[in-house]
Amino acid sequence: MLELIHSIMHQYRSQQFQALRDGQHELTHMEANVLAFFGHHPGSTQSELARHSGRDKAQVARLITGLRERGLLHGQADAADRRNTRLSLTDAGRAIQQAAQAEAGKLNAQAVRGMNGEQQEVLLALLLQVKDNLDRAG
Repeated sequence: MLELIHSIMHQYRSQQFQALRDGQHELTHMEANVLAFFGHHPGSTQSELARHSGRDKAQVARLITGLRERGLLHGQADAADRRNTRLSLTDAGRAIQQAAQAEAGKLNAQAVRGMNGEQQEVLLALLLQVKDNLDRAG
């Protein structure tokens, strides 16, 4: 059963990556994740993103530099600690993040097509139970 869950996630990620890569904005999966993070947490720092994502600081720094060079993120020195830069989406970054989020919504809808609301709730409850069981085990 868990192999099926793994297979479904692999297929979902593959289709998500393809939509991002082939879309008009040509985002990588990680770039989309960075934009989503700063869309939900404006004014956060590079270190906060690294902690949240589990990625190393050097990889996060490269992603942020690339997105800033493309005009999708802007930074402002932290008033309390000038060594930190608070990052937020630019208007262009926000538009791209919202477009990527809309594409993800379409893929999510496709994944549960043919299921009514009750079936979706049951599926969610069962998956949460599997996750809780695994969390308790390790």
